Amino acid sequence: MEIRTLGCAPYLPTYQAMRDFTAQRTPDMPDQLWICEHPPVYTLGLAGQTSHLLAPGDIPVVPTNRGGQVTYHGPGQVVAYPLIDLQRAGYYVKEYVYRIEEAVIRTLAHFGITGHRVASAPGIYVRLDDPHSHERLAQRPQKGAGGPGSTPDFTGLGKIAALGLKVSRHCTYHGVALNVAMDLEPYARINPCGYAGLQTVDLSTIGVHTTWEEAADVLGKQLSIRLAP
Repeated sequence: MEIRTLGCAPYLPTYQAMRDFTAQRTPDMPDQLWICEHPPVYTLGLAGQTSHLLAPGDIPVVPTNRGGQVTYHGPGQVVAYPLIDLQRAGYYVKEYVYRIEEAVIRTLAHFGITGHRVASAPGIYVRLDDPHSHERLAQRPQKGAGGPGSTPDFTGLGKIAALGLKVSRHCTYHGVALNVAMDLEPYARINPCGYAGLQTVDLSTIGVHTTWEEAADVLGKQLSIRLAP
């Protein structure tokens, strides 16, 4: 996989470039991983409801064709866009989501933080009272729990990484955003991922002080490992 670090990149041109890359792909083109951060922007998924935009103010709102509801991108966040041919890689979308989440969990572990999955709520979460705790969540995905239509339980948790994906002709774009050291105030102006009151955190607010570059490097390496065929 070719890793491209784009630095601070405006959202709309990056979004269009992903669509163009995917539309022009041929079976022999290598996969790529784009890593960047964006100036402040709210993005709406295909199911996005404007009612979840509480007070966007001067932050632009961009409708997109990814899955999910509304989320925020801004400085201090590592955004990773895997451009993967799933048919060639040999796994399906559900496995792809699991692998991305696993890459985030391993990235957090590098910084001494335990990341958790929550049933029916894609993304990665941390315990607010003890981000280092390895105790398993009652809310974790497990047999007979969760599923379409069920309400996730975010009690005691903060969201530190969000996923929003699109697959076209077996090829992926959009991706995952990991919060490193951000101004988190814009999250208070939306219902993050469509959930009223969901607390959003970053590494700095749970006691991890690192650079955007280090976090981007670790996440990029983990994604390249976990998304391999």
